[in-house]
Amino acid sequence: MSTRKLILTALVCGLVIVVAGGIKLFQVASDTKQVEVLNLGTSAKLADMTVSVDVIDQSSEVILATVTMVGVAGANASEGWRLLAGGTVRSPIQVDDLENACSVTSEVSPVTCVVAFEPTDGSPTIAYIRGGAQSQWSK
Repeated sequence: MSTRKLILTALVCGLVIVVAGGIKLFQVASDTKQVEVLNLGTSAKLADMTVSVDVIDQSSEVILATVTMVGVAGANASEGWRLLAGGTVRSPIQVDDLENACSVTSEVSPVTCVVAFEPTDGSPTIAYIRGGAQSQWSK
């Protein structure tokens, strides 16, 4: 094969790559994903767990989220919960004198417990992540 044919083939391949990249960029730019924020008390099924955030109490010392969970026996009930507020994501904290703190879940009976978070400014959104899926609740 001559040098001219090789150069022409390389230019055609490069042009195809540029066109394909432009098409993909257009697809990504026009793709709209909506994040659904559920109302308090609304249940969501994530993988094998059904969860809901029933109440969010916000004070200057702590944010308490009363949650209900059912679907898996013996799972750590405080895992997977996150607080989204003020542009940051926060994990639950341990509060020594917390009444009805989350411990383990049940496969059949709904477990209602309280998850605590550090206080923050702004409106808190509570998220639960399980099995690669996420749901969010806000006041």
